Amino acid sequence: MKKILVVDDDVYIGDMLEEALRKEGYAISRAYSGSEALLSLASECPDLVLLDLMLPGLNGEDVLSAMQGIPVIVISARAETEDKVQLLSDGAADYVTKPFAMPELLARIAVQFRKTDVINKDTRLQNGDITLNTADCSVTVKNQAVKLTRTEYAILRLLMHNPGQVIPKSVMLERISEDTPDCMESSLKVHISNLRRKLREAGGEDYIESVWGIGFKMKDGPDKS
Repeated sequence: MKKILVVDDDVYIGDMLEEALRKEGYAISRAYSGSEALLSLASECPDLVLLDLMLPGLNGEDVLSAMQGIPVIVISARAETEDKVQLLSDGAADYVTKPFAMPELLARIAVQFRKTDVINKDTRLQNGDITLNTADCSVTVKNQAVKLTRTEYAILRLLMHNPGQVIPKSVMLERISEDTPDCMESSLKVHISNLRRKLREAGGEDYIESVWGIGFKMKDGPDKS
């Protein structure tokens, strides 16, 4: 389910957006100020942001400049062409002027998701609950961000690139050596143990299987991409 963060201090507009978007099957979170939006983004990663400009505290321009890797549709009463051009140049994916027609906004949201889905086909690895994005080296388990070390990330990427295959320890060390030259056979077990623990803490189950005397593999899981 796609998740959208609605950033608008106008409760009526926010409620209207939330109701319409939920009917379309989107999950919604809300923020009522620029500061609250940044706090929300620090703890979760929405698939798209609807951003008003006239916010208490930090304004929409400040919030936009702090966002990276998330499509942002600006929704504002400002209708001047100069404002639109500047915000699009600053990273906004689209600009909708208030008042707006809901069908048009929904269509613009759908366009953004089609774009990101095309990009994600090339940059996203999926195995059950785990999503690994090679574009920004991020990992999520059940939509919860998981912070990995460079070595842990390299191990997980190798395993997810080869679903269902047992990767021998010697092959794993060779394949990840370019990214993590400091990883030795003596420390590989520790790195994998830490990786398994982090994934288990986020998802509540084990995702990596040890194959005695050979190596490791990803446990089979349904593709949720």
